[in-house]
Amino acid sequence: MHPSSETINLIKQVLPDELDAANSLLQFQPVRGGSINHCYRVVLDQENSWFLKLNSSELFPELLQQEVKGLAAIRRKKQIRVSSVIACSEEHEQQFLLLKWIKSGPRTRSFWTSLGEQLAQLHQNTNNEYGWPEDNYIGSLSQWNSFDADWISFFISQRINPQLEMALSKKLITPAIMAQFERLFPRLLFIYDTEKPSLLHGDLWSGNLMCNEKSEPVLIDPAVYYGHRSMDLGMTTLFGGFDAAFYESYASVYPLHPDHAEQWEISNLYPLLIHLNLFGIQYLPRIVEILKRYI
Repeated sequence: MHPSSETINLIKQVLPDELDAANSLLQFQPVRGGSINHCYRVVLDQENSWFLKLNSSELFPELLQQEVKGLAAIRRKKQIRVSSVIACSEEHEQQFLLLKWIKSGPRTRSFWTSLGEQLAQLHQNTNNEYGWPEDNYIGSLSQWNSFDADWISFFISQRINPQLEMALSKKLITPAIMAQFERLFPRLLFIYDTEKPSLLHGDLWSGNLMCNEKSEPVLIDPAVYYGHRSMDLGMTTLFGGFDAAFYESYASVYPLHPDHAEQWEISNLYPLLIHLNLFGIQYLPRIVEILKRYI
């Protein structure tokens, strides 16, 4: 998917007047941006560039608008940086999100300690119930967020079961695996502790973490809601890439539960099921391995 002429005109209109973008030739350089969006670096000159996401508003209605809302929710807390939004709009079934381009810097030890401290501070923003005022997305899949006062009930009904039903309909799992999850559910009472719902990034793997030119952490692509903080922390371990200094720094601000390793592993069933439904059967062995450990 390439930006339409209407989209290009909209982009030129939202850029600062002093750049005279309306009378300039913008370069659209394709960049890797995941499996959902078509992504470009929009270049005006050596000093001015932006990051553009495009996708179909028919296939993924309001996906990019939900991303903007998630970024705004985290930004309002003024505790951790997020990508800066320039504009988000839709034109002829093509939706776009224009963000400030983030120049990369080295991931120093202070980068990791700052990330740990700032994420711990973010997680100390709490709510009376788990969920979010509206449903949103994780990846390209809908994420259900109806409020629930009980974490285990929310985790089962809003996170695990919708993904299990989708996987079963796609014949990615068997009724026997569904039965294993049913055996797991009563045991969650002995794994999760009772904590106030934390404001979560919601999709915190290394690909959604950037380092700016000042070696400061910047979060991108959130799937926000109020949940158990093990959902964010567990996901940092799923594909690796987070330094030990991050975990040490986090725990110094917001101490970890004695059973946090078990909580993180169980919490990772959700992103693993997401990946199973999005990318296929290669994620099933990890799911089965976790189930066998806890049932």
